[in-house]
Amino acid sequence: MKDFNDCVNSYKEQLQIGDIREAYTGLVKYVTKLGTNLSKNLSKSYSFGSLFQGYMDYTYFYYSNQFLKDRKLKMGLVLNHLEMQFEVWLLGQTIPIQERYWEYFKNTKWNKKRTTKPQYSILETVLVENPNFNDLDKLSKQIEDGLVHVTDEIMKDIKTSRLTK
Repeated sequence: MKDFNDCVNSYKEQLQIGDIREAYTGLVKYVTKLGTNLSKNLSKSYSFGSLFQGYMDYTYFYYSNQFLKDRKLKMGLVLNHLEMQFEVWLLGQTIPIQERYWEYFKNTKWNKKRTTKPQYSILETVLVENPNFNDLDKLSKQIEDGLVHVTDEIMKDIKTSRLTK
């Protein structure tokens, strides 16, 4: 196993090449602009939070509506850097809420391939598996359409669950 200093030297070398720095900056700028556009386009359905850059693992922002807030839930639009894909996550405000909703969602289509609860969420679903960053307008439309569709499905399942507020 490499020691920390070796890792830092490797990091420095990669930063000097420039591709990682340029890609990361571009990705964060894109997700920031995406959040702004979604906030404008979907303001009648959802409120959107600020961007969280993460630690080169996830870049994300939260979004919600009154239905979700009443249940102490929120959604997250996540750029998973390791998989380089966009995901939608359902999250709870507290661990007990996450656990309660996990008990319901663990046996649904959303978690059929999971045996344990996700680390940060109740469920995680892939929205865009292989994003094409050469056509950002098309990618943004794909994300917006998918976000609306997936969020509607998740909220429908929450209603069906009969879990109380």
